[in-house]
Amino acid sequence: MTTTFYPGDAYPVVLGRLQDTFSDWLQQRRPSKILLLCDANTRRDCLSGFLAATGLPANTPVVEIPAGETYKHIQTCTSIWEQMLKAQLDRHALVINLGGGVIGDMGGFCAATWKRGVDFVQVPTTLLSMTDAAIGGKLGIDFQKVKNTIGVFQNPAAVFVDPVFLNTLPERELRSGFAEVIKHALIGAPELWEMIRDFTPEQLSACPQETWLNMLSQSIAVKVRIVTEDPHEKGIRMLLNYGHTIGHALESYFLETENPLTHGEAIAIGMLTESWVQHQRRAEQVPDAWIRLMLRIFPHRNIPLDIVPDIWQTMQQDKKNKAGKVRMTVPGNMELDMEVLEPSQEEVRDSLLFYNNL
Repeated sequence: MTTTFYPGDAYPVVLGRLQDTFSDWLQQRRPSKILLLCDANTRRDCLSGFLAATGLPANTPVVEIPAGETYKHIQTCTSIWEQMLKAQLDRHALVINLGGGVIGDMGGFCAATWKRGVDFVQVPTTLLSMTDAAIGGKLGIDFQKVKNTIGVFQNPAAVFVDPVFLNTLPERELRSGFAEVIKHALIGAPELWEMIRDFTPEQLSACPQETWLNMLSQSIAVKVRIVTEDPHEKGIRMLLNYGHTIGHALESYFLETENPLTHGEAIAIGMLTESWVQHQRRAEQVPDAWIRLMLRIFPHRNIPLDIVPDIWQTMQQDKKNKAGKVRMTVPGNMELDMEVLEPSQEEVRDSLLFYNNL
């Protein structure tokens, strides 16, 4: 089964087997040169399968970077640009980003800024990037420990999502990506929520391909619908940041500690804590079903409250902020309905206390 989505400016987001789609698309594009970007993990686990599925030659030029968010900075970009220069990439070349969110964000950013922009293709290999990061044209790198501070909006030439790569992921990475599936279900896909609300870690690890295709189709549809309506995050697209205001601050804080949080683990905490702020203001409780699913999928992590001033400082740099006010977006009362909150530092602290006591 192959499903193709078309966001606002009609680049294809193709869900299905690479061998059924990629070669034909590439023959129509006829780039002058191809450069493939991956990290150490995707080179080991995914590169040979990708080349076999697409028919690209084994000697396709490959740029490998170290794996991990800690390398998503300007120094790594410099090394990528140096390789682009060495490969003599002109403006008719194609960059293929094979990997997770870091590769897609940074590889797309490097391609979008090389000679004022060369085409790039996203081939996500993690659940996180398949359902969210590879789609929508938000590209960037971290700066001074603040996530995605430097970047651009530039859509890829195409996105190819093949769930076969999920077989290469450790369980923790599958869980991490599942946070974005949960987010899409809660903000705009009631049928997807009913499908996943009772999921267990064991079910997640043992998902057959057909289940992944169904799940990804519904999740991707939410992302495509939103970015089509609001490509540059002036309105409803901010809803995709649900859980990311507190979540990104936590992820950044713990990134260089001995026990970092994955993106999904941080966003899961972010969704629960940001929902707590919303529901406290309404004198309501966070829905039990939300809490139960998050705690089943993501190991509980006690957050020391003495770090609140540090994460609050990071939240001061969040891209959604306006007029010096920290802002977070949470789901409203209807499908794809958004509420924007301006929390206080005390509310953030109390929300983390709520989470610690679950």
